[in-house]
Amino acid sequence: MNITDLLFDKSNSNTISTFANQFSVNDSQAKDAISSLAKSLSRGLGAQTQSEKGMGGLFDALNTGKHSRYIENPSLYGEENTRNDGNDILGHIFGNKDVSRHVTKRASKETGLSDSLLKKMLPIVATMVMGALGKKMMGGSSAPSRQQSTGFLTKIFDADNDGSMVDDILGMAFKMAFK
Repeated sequence: MNITDLLFDKSNSNTISTFANQFSVNDSQAKDAISSLAKSLSRGLGAQTQSEKGMGGLFDALNTGKHSRYIENPSLYGEENTRNDGNDILGHIFGNKDVSRHVTKRASKETGLSDSLLKKMLPIVATMVMGALGKKMMGGSSAPSRQQSTGFLTKIFDADNDGSMVDDILGMAFKMAFK
């Protein structure tokens, strides 16, 4: 399971069409954009969670941020508060706007969508990613333990399913350094 599996889950089908309508693209273009941007966000989150402090920060954000509302209520995508929350999430994940710009340029090459459109989409996709993680993690009747959450998050960010996120993050950093 990865982050796009969570985002494209059948129970979230309304999120894709609402996202597509918000940005005046078709569902296929929306899925391509979400998939490309979510991969980069997932890698960024994976890098952040390599330290205990980073993992704790993500765990706390998912426990207290009420991000699942972005998956459960996609009509929020057009609101300024959603965009602001998404930009805050991007700041935590990427640290600066230069990384976000690189992400959207790369996504533009992958999807054929304009860089300017993807820049508008990125904060919304960030809220969707946190929403999907929050919904999956907090979906039960009681909050999961930090150990349960760490196991779940490792599965999400471990792209090659070898039980470690480290090689996936290093591989991503190597690819980005030589692009």
